[in-house]
Parts: sequence; structure tokens; C-alpha cells
Amino acid sequence: MMKIIKKETIDAILEYSKLIDALRHVFQSRFTMPVRHHHFYQNAEGIENTLILMPSWTDNYIGIKQVVVAPENHRKNLPAIHALYTLLDAVTGTPLAQMDAAGLTSRRTACTSALAASYLARDDSKILLIVGGGKVAQHLVQAHSAVRAYEQILIWTRNESKGGDLVLNLQQAGFRNVAYADKLEEAVRRADVISCATLSHEPLINGEWIKAGTHLDLIGSHTPKTREVDDSAILKSSIFVDSRAGALHETGELAIPIATGILDPASIKGDIKELCCGEIMGRSSSDEITLFKSAGLAIEDLAAALLVYRNVEKETTSV
Repeated sequence: MMKIIKKETIDAILEYSKLIDALRHVFQSRFTMPVRHHHFYQNAEGIENTLILMPSWTDNYIGIKQVVVAPENHRKNLPAIHALYTLLDAVTGTPLAQMDAAGLTSRRTACTSALAASYLARDDSKILLIVGGGKVAQHLVQAHSAVRAYEQILIWTRNESKGGDLVLNLQQAGFRNVAYADKLEEAVRRADVISCATLSHEPLINGEWIKAGTHLDLIGSHTPKTREVDDSAILKSSIFVDSRAGALHETGELAIPIATGILDPASIKGDIKELCCGEIMGRSSSDEITLFKSAGLAIEDLAAALLVYRNVEKETTSV
């Protein structure tokens, strides 16, 4: 019988270090991941919504994330994005589980960033800066702290009140070394690792602010016309991606400098699978500025969904 797994169960199971390990394992394994499908449709109100289908599979499992983006939902006090995840047996096609994909997506996104940082951030990184206060940003401190021991963690958001709430929540969760950063430039100049998860259309971070040895983790810009850092940051960085197929074309972070001739696609150092499999070198020196750009991968969802499903199955069997 297909299991319906609630968000509360997903949140309880997806502990950050375990999810990072699950992601590393899946990237080291054999899998298939077709390009995601985008379907644009006009709803009954004459508004264009987007249906996104993200399939991936291994020899034993198939996973499909179904996402609807409804940009006018804010008028109804509803989230703009709704998502479900369906897990099936790859051998028989039998549906195994269906679960809420919102929390699944936020956690796997943050943990993929932390996984990349385990290869690209300096071992002696002391200061972590989180830029943004949305759903993904709320998991970044926990995820990054699972791979590096930070002495200080800074939070910067456009809305100071929202940032203050995030700082308070993190402190209550046991992160006593978290503080709000009033000035973004000053925080960037100090940080060893900078993780950005914003919806900014224009660059927030100037490359001139970034010191030698910094690792940049860029999550937020997810359209070809939006970006979080400027050209100078791109030019001074060794660039790694989650996948060339997605990051080079779907994100303005890389698509814009490629279109203007600032960035040669051939200069991309590698992707997350190559890092996990040891096929390429990560950070090569303490002074190197590294940059990881993610667009989000369906196989990450499958890794997270399998971790949830297997734990639920184990608990059911042991009862």
C-alpha cells in the first residue's frame, strides 16, 4: 500500500548530516536524470502558471517531483509554489509513497550546498555568512555547520525584522554564535564562506568585496535573468556547478556572463558528481576563491525521498 508521508515526519527524519551523506552516496552511484519538463498553462483566471516535472531513477526506484508555480497566489494568502513527490518501485512500477516536497526541497538544497562546501571551502573557515531569510536560508546554517566548525555565523536580509527572527530561532536551536549583520559589504569582506539564497534580480555582492580564499555558495537566482553576484565575482572565482545542463542555461548567475562573453563555459571546473566521485580536484589552494552554483537536481530529491521512505519502512517493520 502506498504510504502518505506528512511534512512533520519528513522534517524529523531528514537530519542534516545524514542527508549530506545520502546525497554524497547517490552522486557516487549510477542514476538517470532527464532534463526537467516545464509546461506553461493559463488558469481559469487568465494567469499563466507553470507545471514543472522533475523525474529521476536508479535501478530500483523512480522518483518524480511535481511542482506548480502560481505567481499570483500571494493575493489569496497562499504560497506561490506547491509541490508533491511520488516514489515508485522501478522494477514493478508500484507506487510506494507520496510526500510533501516543500520541506524536502529546502533541506536537500541546503545540504547539497554543504556537500559542495565540504570539497570547496577551506578546512579552517571561521566565519559563515548567510544572505537571505527564506525557506532555504532557514536550513543553511544547520547544513553548513555539519561540514565545518564555524566560530561565527552572520545573517543578512533585506528585511531586518525577518533576519532578526531567523537569528533568534537559530539561537534558540542552540547556535549561540549567530548574529545579525547590519552591513552586507562589511560582512562579505569578513566571511570565509558566503551562502546566498535570495530572489534578488540584481547582484547583491560585489566581487571587489570578496577576500582571497572565500567560498561562494549561490542558490537563489533560478531564472536566466536574475543573479546574486556581479561579473567581477565571476571572473575571480573557480566555478563549480551542480550540473552544467542546468546551471549554465537556467541561472542568470552564469547565463548572463556567458551571453556577454565574460565567461567561457569551458572554464567551468566541474560538477558535484565529479567532486563526489573524486574525478576532479576541489579547492587547489588556500587563496583560491571558489564558487558553487546550483539550480537544483531531481536526483537530490530522490536521495532525500529514499532516506525518508526507508526510515518510515524501518519503523513500520519494527512495530
